[in-house]
Amino acid sequence: MTDDILADNILADTARRLFAGRVTPDILRLAEEGHWPADLWATVEEMGLPLALVPEEAGGFGLDTVEALGLVRIAGSTAAPLPLADSMLAAWMLAGAGLEVPAGPLTVAPSVAPPRAGRAMPSLIRDTGGWQLSGTADRVPWGRDAAAIALLAEHDGRTHVVRLDAGDWEIAEAGRNIAGEPRDGLRFGLSLADNRVAPATDGLDASILHGLGATLRSLAMAGAVERVLDLTVRYVGERVQFGRPLAKFQAVQQSLAVLAGQAAAAGAAADGAAEAFAELSAGGSRILPVAAAKMRCGEAAGIACSIAHQMHGAIGFTHEHVLHTLTRRLWSWRDEYGNDAFWARQLGQEAAAAGADGLWPLVTAA
Repeated sequence: MTDDILADNILADTARRLFAGRVTPDILRLAEEGHWPADLWATVEEMGLPLALVPEEAGGFGLDTVEALGLVRIAGSTAAPLPLADSMLAAWMLAGAGLEVPAGPLTVAPSVAPPRAGRAMPSLIRDTGGWQLSGTADRVPWGRDAAAIALLAEHDGRTHVVRLDAGDWEIAEAGRNIAGEPRDGLRFGLSLADNRVAPATDGLDASILHGLGATLRSLAMAGAVERVLDLTVRYVGERVQFGRPLAKFQAVQQSLAVLAGQAAAAGAAADGAAEAFAELSAGGSRILPVAAAKMRCGEAAGIACSIAHQMHGAIGFTHEHVLHTLTRRLWSWRDEYGNDAFWARQLGQEAAAAGADGLWPLVTAA
């Protein structure tokens, strides 16, 4: 085992212990009430986790991309109320464009590919004094808490990365997903100096960014489904009904087997998407594994939530129980960066474009 692999394992183990020990019911409750978990974020930032995707020469860890993405899965398994995945993606975007990566929680203004009717990319215009940026962004994760936002804008036929710092935007619509995580509509219009705008890394555009975001949500869902499985197995082993544990009933065992299969499928799909992320972030265009993973993890999320709540009964919905903090995130994350229908259309379009002769090579290449 090489020193690099040892370092990666140590980082993952440390992150696992951190989130397991520090993401408490009180932290989750306060986060849902609108309190930013500053102490938890400070520890995460001190460990350097938001820079996990940033190359060493740019101030990051220089980790293997797939290993770095494992941190998103770990955070997802604990329902950590932090924008770790979004910060990692924003830091990667900024560093790739040669822009400074600021301290504090970061986020990304999600790109929609193709843009929704009436919703275009932000307008970026070059003038003698620098840059003029104007536009809006919908449902930005943790927009109200972010120290900076990375977004994409087009200028002169090329995609640029723009860094907005706190105070550069106003919240047009303060929102939350059903898990209580901030998802804010933002509005901005300002002048920017040259050190806040730069051409994006080769290959990065709105469509690729959408795929990278979908990969991160898939990994978070895979981690959450695994935790849901663990909680359910533990509960049915402890809960006694009619004189014996629930786990002894055949119907319960069958449901657990289905849940375990869904967790395994989601994990495998997310692993494939993580490998595709590495290629996409290096300028590739292989989006099919991402589409398949987002769909498969979304399907697993729905089935896992249904079985877990059925097994737990009413207690799983109580505010004191941890289960709902995971299932509400699963229901939310499966719709972000494209829902199942969106990615099914992408798969269908790719298959149709490949034609009969190209279908098998397309499937095996993915």
